[in-house]
Amino acid sequence: MPDHQTGAGTKWLPEISVITVCYNSEKHIEQTITSIAAQTYKNLEYIIIDGGSTDGTIDIIRKHDAHIHKWISEPDNGIAHAMNKGLELARGDYILFLHSDDYLLSPDVLKEASRFLHPPFDIVMFDIIFEDNGRKIYRAPRGFNWWINFKTGVFHQSVFCSKRLFEQVGAFDTRYRVAMDYDFFLRAYRAGVSHCRVRCPLAAMRLTGISSKKDWRNLRERLEEEKKVHYSHCNRAYLKILYGFYWLLYLPYRRMLAGMESTLVI
Repeated sequence: MPDHQTGAGTKWLPEISVITVCYNSEKHIEQTITSIAAQTYKNLEYIIIDGGSTDGTIDIIRKHDAHIHKWISEPDNGIAHAMNKGLELARGDYILFLHSDDYLLSPDVLKEASRFLHPPFDIVMFDIIFEDNGRKIYRAPRGFNWWINFKTGVFHQSVFCSKRLFEQVGAFDTRYRVAMDYDFFLRAYRAGVSHCRVRCPLAAMRLTGISSKKDWRNLRERLEEEKKVHYSHCNRAYLKILYGFYWLLYLPYRRMLAGMESTLVI
């Protein structure tokens, strides 16, 4: 897999569509919006898909209406459904999903990132900063290697996907409440799409969303969805055997870890 350290040097200026999905997000969404409004890269489209918020989210969106190209607020059938609504509205060459717990790290990050957004790459991955109770944790994606057959190594908050990629492998599967991005990237990996990784951080992600919850009830839901993804794409006999052994061992292992973390918290 290509692993870039410096710019690609292309003069092409791709249009970037940034999509934010939100619901009752008044606590953090203003930072998300202002981090996009501050971008020095101008070939940019910003879309917000709100699920019918009942707090102050809509007031914040209206306050920044001049920096938002399209926004809607209406009930949806989950995050994947909302993300697909954003895809239908997006016209950019490359798409970034940056939700209401996320924000771009500096005003120049999209300008710098744009140097890497060009054919043949359909997926361009950047590093990310996780924010967890005041701590900042730097993470680099594992990327597209064989391990993605078992666990995702891609953080969608720091990944650009070409519009044509969604035409090739399809949109997000609305059957999933949490694992829709893993399912999507696994499909892309199995399709052999062209990709690269850029070793610099693009965005920060607060560990406050559904996929970040560590209690066993929420963790089990996420793991069961990952298991469903595995068997939905189990197109080879040896994978079925590997998945069987994997879940036989991994599920009780994660339950044990969740119990230990709960005990430490208490």
